[in-house]
Amino acid sequence: MPEDKSLKSNENAPDDDLVVSVRGLRNQFGSLVVHDGLDLDLRRGEILGVVGGSGTGKSVLLHSIIGLHKPNAGKIKVFGRDQAGLSRQEMKEARGEWGVLFQEGALFSSLTVAQNVQVPLREYFDLSPRLMKEIAAYKIAMVGLAAHAGPKYPSEISGGMKRRAGLARALALDPDLVFLDEPTAGLDPIGAAAFDEMILSLRDTLGLTVFLVTHDLDTLFTSCDRIAVLAEKKVIVTGTVDELLAYDHPWVKDYFHGPRSRAAQKARGR
Repeated sequence: MPEDKSLKSNENAPDDDLVVSVRGLRNQFGSLVVHDGLDLDLRRGEILGVVGGSGTGKSVLLHSIIGLHKPNAGKIKVFGRDQAGLSRQEMKEARGEWGVLFQEGALFSSLTVAQNVQVPLREYFDLSPRLMKEIAAYKIAMVGLAAHAGPKYPSEISGGMKRRAGLARALALDPDLVFLDEPTAGLDPIGAAAFDEMILSLRDTLGLTVFLVTHDLDTLFTSCDRIAVLAEKKVIVTGTVDELLAYDHPWVKDYFHGPRSRAAQKARGR
């Protein structure tokens, strides 16, 4: 098997080019060790896809980076700041620099779409109701939702619309960094493809850096600049699609050379 490339692809990246840096991460729940010695870098302006089999801790990794889960060991830096050394107020300020789209949108069911988008604005700023309404309407339009979606409740909109509404909320504070957790899971192929194209467009328009947890091969082939593979309690390789197609590891080969992957490649003329 070739040399582990999980760090090799980042060795020439300058420190100011790294938005997220994870070193020696260990996550353990009782006797279950999910991550052990995990290293990962996210470069400025890229869309990094994170994949792995069931139980490899993709969402746990995301939650560790954004501070929702405290690791057992390791160092996590976001925008150059060690997250473990931040005070509660500093952590709140840090969280204002990124947005998160949780699985299935994770909207507050008792709030309308517009009110959901306003939640971060209320937490961080003292704005007039009129200004918050205008900002929410702008963010809703930015993610491709019609204006009439704003007054609706989550129970009144489709799954795809919920994802877009969740993304609008994630973008409410104009973050430079966005975390997406399985954003296209459960969507029909047309809806998933439209979401992928929207993420690419927003990345290019807003200059976003994107950390994308997914198992969707179409998303990986369409959207991601690099892909990090979780296996054996760590990131075993990080690289482009072409690099991973050539990587000799059983799970990587099964995943990227299976029937679904061949279909995705064929659809994109690979």
